[in-house]
Amino acid sequence: MLNNNLSKEHQIFLKRVKRRKNLIVLTQIIILLVFFIQWELTARYKLVDPFLVSQPSRMFKFLVKLYGEGMLFRHIFVTCYETIVGFLLGTVIGTLISIILWWSDFICKVLDPYLVVLNALPKIALGPILIFWIGNGQPAIIMMALMISLIVTIISVLSGFKEVDDDKIKLIKTLGGNKFQILKYVVLPASIPTMISALKINVGLSWVGVIVGEFLVAKEGLGFLIVFGGQVAQLDMVMVSILILSIAAYLMYEAVTALERRYIKYRS
Repeated sequence: MLNNNLSKEHQIFLKRVKRRKNLIVLTQIIILLVFFIQWELTARYKLVDPFLVSQPSRMFKFLVKLYGEGMLFRHIFVTCYETIVGFLLGTVIGTLISIILWWSDFICKVLDPYLVVLNALPKIALGPILIFWIGNGQPAIIMMALMISLIVTIISVLSGFKEVDDDKIKLIKTLGGNKFQILKYVVLPASIPTMISALKINVGLSWVGVIVGEFLVAKEGLGFLIVFGGQVAQLDMVMVSILILSIAAYLMYEAVTALERRYIKYRS
C-alpha cells in the first residue's frame, strides 16, 4: 500500500515536471513568433526602415533564392566545418597543455605570465600576421578559431586540475601511486565537469574565431556572406546569415549539453 502511494506521488511529480518543461518550451516558441511577427509588421507598415533592418518575408525570399542557386548548404557547411575543427583542436590541444602544466609546476610558473598576456591580447590583432604566415584560406580561419579558444581552455582546465581534493591525491600517494596514476584515477575524473564547462565556452569562442577569420580572408561561408552583404547594402543577406549562425551555434551548444547529460546519467 505504501509502495503504491509512493508510486502515485512519483507519477504526479513527473507529470508536473513534464508539464512545466512543456510550458517553458511553449513560452519560448511564442516569444520567438511574436518577435518575428512584430518585426514583419513594423517593417511592412514602415514603422522601421526595412532597408536598414530587413524583414522576415524578404529574408525568406533571399533564403529560397540562395537555396535555388545551390549555395546555401555550401556556405553553411564551410563555416560549420571550420568551427568544428577549430573547436576540437582548441579543446584537445588546450587539455594536453593543461596536463603538461599540471605535471610540471616549474613549467606552469614560468608560463603563467605569458598565459595571462595571451589571454588579454585581442586575437583579431594577429589576423594580418596569420594571413602572411599561413596564407589566405581555410587554415588561417581555423587557426584564428584555435587561437581564440586555446588559452581560455588551458586556463579553465588547469584551474579545474588544481581544485581537485588534495586528500584524494595524498591517499593515492600513500598507497604508492605515481603521478600518472594520480592523473588517470583522480585528477581527470574529478575535472570532467570543468572540461564540459570549457567545452560550452569553446562553442561560442570557436564561432567568434571562425567568423572573424572569414571576415578577413574568406571567399565563402556565412562570415563571407555577412561582409559581402554589408558591402553591397543587402541587409537581407546579412540578417539571414546571422539567423543561420544563431541556429547552428545553438545546435552545437545543445550537442555539448547532451554530452553533459549523458555524463551525469552515467555517474548517477
